[in-house]
Amino acid sequence: MSEHILDLPLDARPDPDEFVRAAMEWHFNPETGSAYWLRRAETLGFDPRSDVKTVEDLALFPNIINELREVRVEDLIPRGYGPEPDVVGVYESGGTTGAPKRVVILRDWWTRIMAWMNAGMDAAGFPRNVDWLVVMPSGPHMAGKMSEQHATDRGGIRFTVDMDPRWVKKLVAAGKAEEAEAYAEHLVEQAAFVLRTQDVGVIITTPPLLERISRHDDLVDLINEKVKGIVWGGAHMDADTRYLYRTEVFPGIKLRGTYGSTMILGGSNERLDLAHDDACVFDPPAPWVTFRVVDPDTGRTVDHGERGQVVMNHVTKNMLLPNNLERDLATRVEPPAGQAGDSVADVSPVAHFDDEAVIEGVY
Repeated sequence: MSEHILDLPLDARPDPDEFVRAAMEWHFNPETGSAYWLRRAETLGFDPRSDVKTVEDLALFPNIINELREVRVEDLIPRGYGPEPDVVGVYESGGTTGAPKRVVILRDWWTRIMAWMNAGMDAAGFPRNVDWLVVMPSGPHMAGKMSEQHATDRGGIRFTVDMDPRWVKKLVAAGKAEEAEAYAEHLVEQAAFVLRTQDVGVIITTPPLLERISRHDDLVDLINEKVKGIVWGGAHMDADTRYLYRTEVFPGIKLRGTYGSTMILGGSNERLDLAHDDACVFDPPAPWVTFRVVDPDTGRTVDHGERGQVVMNHVTKNMLLPNNLERDLATRVEPPAGQAGDSVADVSPVAHFDDEAVIEGVY
């Protein structure tokens, strides 16, 4: 089967099952698959090229995500990209539970996921040709690279305040709350200097940092005076907090969330046209990225409106990461008409994951 279906833009709606079959052919054909998956296929107990025919069949795969802590990244690049693949970068998970996991992002996927997310910003009314203040981690995290691309694509200059979420998590885990507090205020001070001296039109940051910034009346006034849009991501925001921002703290400023993961090599956009007091609903770019919400004890998909743990599938030419149980709980929501998988709402972290306490920290 031709892999051309895998090259479609993310606003296309290919048949999800045909798409999955094309991906299986790409990743498990000896001429195009990665060294990692061709080697791993020998231990699966089934043949993906003949046995994985639908999106639901992705559940046949074991969750291999922990193997990404140590696998050689060159082994993750499909041979079909040739001897000189265009690598955008290697990015790591936050290291919330143990050693970080790594993915490699190639140019074709990067271009398409960024175009899709930018189209989402346009649809939400976010301005172009304004400058950005980004208070997010840089490498090895993906968030910094994505914000840089957003600002460039949308005609703006990017001002940055770097953060090290792993250090903050270490401080919190060690009971050094005062040090973590001081570090967070250090970030706010840097953001304040940019806001006071530059023409910032869009802010992108995490919910905990936005909450800290909003404690300072002078910064709230500056943001309401200058800023046209705020994008939040990297941590979780409940509907009550979002309602407060939209109606009282930052009324008149576009506020939009993203929900993603390094392990899906991108993000999903908050659904448009939600009322201020609706839950935050996220729709992934299916069938490239699909969600499933399951009972963590049984693996059964929960009913719509019920809460469960999020399972993510990333299925592109770039990488195959199926059946990954994420560290998030969410309410299962009907997806947009004709879209495979689930949408998710009211995302929040689990308390424990892989027998480790989950610390969200500033990120």
